[in-house]
Amino acid sequence: MRWELDGVTGPVVVIDVLRAFTTAAYAFGSGAEAIYLVASVEEALAFKSRNSGSLAMGEDRGRRPDGFDFANSPVAVSRADLGGRTLIQRTSAGTQGVVAATHADRLWAASLVCASATAAAVSEADIGVPSYVITGNFDGRDDVNGEDDILTADLIERVRLGMDKRAAETAVALVETAEASKTLALGPEHVDPLDIEFAARVDEFDFAMEVIRDDRGLRLERR
Repeated sequence: MRWELDGVTGPVVVIDVLRAFTTAAYAFGSGAEAIYLVASVEEALAFKSRNSGSLAMGEDRGRRPDGFDFANSPVAVSRADLGGRTLIQRTSAGTQGVVAATHADRLWAASLVCASATAAAVSEADIGVPSYVITGNFDGRDDVNGEDDILTADLIERVRLGMDKRAAETAVALVETAEASKTLALGPEHVDPLDIEFAARVDEFDFAMEVIRDDRGLRLERR
């Protein structure tokens, strides 16, 4: 992924619908003040140790790492009181895409639950045609083709271009992807049975999530 994004400028939208940036959106919906994105489990735990009161969420190979407060589950964070809290997120796909997009002029993290707001944010930025990062597509993995993220990118682009959103059709297609089935198979410790349903709620939120860099790292903000 890093080499695919090398030198990519302009507006960049990193997609991870199952489940990183669906989980991040629900965390904001539960009151989170900011979410920092990192590449490794070790970075996440170190951030949590340095920043009193912060919480770690995410996964490694789909499963909640030891020391993390939340799995990569939108349902779990939606049930938590995160008012004013700072979170650190590490995932195997979504946060990797954000970390790799080092040359983006503006950078957003997106999923279906904030799709139209993301399209509007990219249009309002007025800095060119966006590049979409399909984080669920892994080279050499025939069983992982990023279909879920492609569905999401296509919907965002349709909205950006003023075309029919096709929200219901996309939601059904997401639930039927192989990635949805694989995610549910991780088991109840790592995925809530309703996670996929929550991920398929197109435009559940009216905010976009933009990534900025500050003195603590890559900060995801709702805007």
